[in-house]
Amino acid sequence: MIIGYTSGVFDLFHIGHLNLLRNAKSLCDKLIVGVTTDELVSYKYKKAVIPFEERMEIVRNIKFVDTVIPQDTMDKLVVWQKLKYDVMFVGDDWFQNERWVQYESQFKEVGVKIIYFPYTKSTSSTLLNETLLKLRK
Repeated sequence: MIIGYTSGVFDLFHIGHLNLLRNAKSLCDKLIVGVTTDELVSYKYKKAVIPFEERMEIVRNIKFVDTVIPQDTMDKLVVWQKLKYDVMFVGDDWFQNERWVQYESQFKEVGVKIIYFPYTKSTSSTLLNETLLKLRK
């Protein structure tokens, strides 16, 4: 059985999120998804529009997702030590990023493959947030 893992904030759920989850599930038998906690979101940038528990519930109910867990650390290796997944899925906007180049090296040592999926350029939570801010002015 191939266990896959991906993670994200999944705020303002959109087609890019769905594409990532659909594509990930097509390449593994069991897909585990980490949803970023509100505390970690505030560390990464500002504040999620949709509260953590609601984001967990949305992702939990996507048919491609088998298990949802809180993501309370940015350290993917710590998560791997708990879950022992075989493959990790991430958007290609992180490809060649210094942190992800390091992850590739670390994960190669333990037999985990990282697969980068094309980032959905037409829609993003950042773009949705910017649009909403403009509409509110």
